[in-house]
Amino acid sequence: MVRLKDIAARAGVSVMTVSKVMRDAPDISAATKARIRSLAEEMGYVPDSLAQGLRTRTTKLFGLVIPTITNPVFARTARAIEELAHEHGYDVILAHTLNAPEREEACLRRLLSRRVDGLFISPVYRLAPTAPIYDEIQKNRTPTVILGQRAPFCTPFPNVAGDDLPASYAATKHLLDLGHRRIAFFAGLAAAPWSQERADGYRRALREAGLSVEDRLIFTSGASIEDGEKAALQMLQECEDVTAVQAASDLAAIGAAHVFLSQGLRIPQDISVVGFGNILVSEHFKVPLTTLRQPKFRLGVAAMESMQKLLKGERPEDKRLAAPIVIRASTGPPPVKPPQSAG
Repeated sequence: MVRLKDIAARAGVSVMTVSKVMRDAPDISAATKARIRSLAEEMGYVPDSLAQGLRTRTTKLFGLVIPTITNPVFARTARAIEELAHEHGYDVILAHTLNAPEREEACLRRLLSRRVDGLFISPVYRLAPTAPIYDEIQKNRTPTVILGQRAPFCTPFPNVAGDDLPASYAATKHLLDLGHRRIAFFAGLAAAPWSQERADGYRRALREAGLSVEDRLIFTSGASIEDGEKAALQMLQECEDVTAVQAASDLAAIGAAHVFLSQGLRIPQDISVVGFGNILVSEHFKVPLTTLRQPKFRLGVAAMESMQKLLKGERPEDKRLAAPIVIRASTGPPPVKPPQSAG
């Protein structure tokens, strides 16, 4: 391992001079810095980040806690955070909760034990108003940004999220404007604030159109393709008069659309489908999906901006980013019922 004294011996300077160069001290000339850094690179010198952390009381590490990187929504957000962290000289430790509260707690405790300089957390939503691990993070004063809507257990922390209620409202309004009146809603996870907001947007649009909100048209679908398939099968058994389905996620919408097509229904001639998220596959599905463009990458950028303020001791404002509608081939006017023959 190449040490500072090895570089000093080759450069003909003191170890203190080399140390100052590595710390970018202002009292060393630019020429000396360039010469010593070039020599250090040539010799294969690797800074001891642990030793540096002990001196500066920082680790140059962020913790990123998300349900799973295989979810396209989180993949884009994670990419933005990692890219910007790299630009600021930080590394990111990624942890998956798999939507399990006990795993989330274990992940967060490990990251706290690593003394990360900050945390980005997509919470595992639960109905309980408190969560001990979040209380611990607050007491530890670890800078933390919540990715998504806040729930009661994580209210003390700043957040960045999509503006889900008006986005969902716009999706329902789009279907209403096409002439649909029997619109089913495939809701997400019951405890998740984003799911509640998307359902509220759907309800608001129906009420403004003078339509009643029928519980029989609301189905629990979770946020996966399999959940969407199950909800679609249940809907076909229970509600034959539905002409459009609005899902709280693209994956659930794609699962539902797959079932409809397999049952011989045409999209959108027989039934229209709307998703939420604008993940890549939504554009390339058999019938390109009308959806809401969730600002996934921009959420990551906004989260890093908030983290930079926290690291400076400032309190960032909570941020809501718009999710505009993207109209594709999966939505159209409702089917025209054939006239009934006279008895």
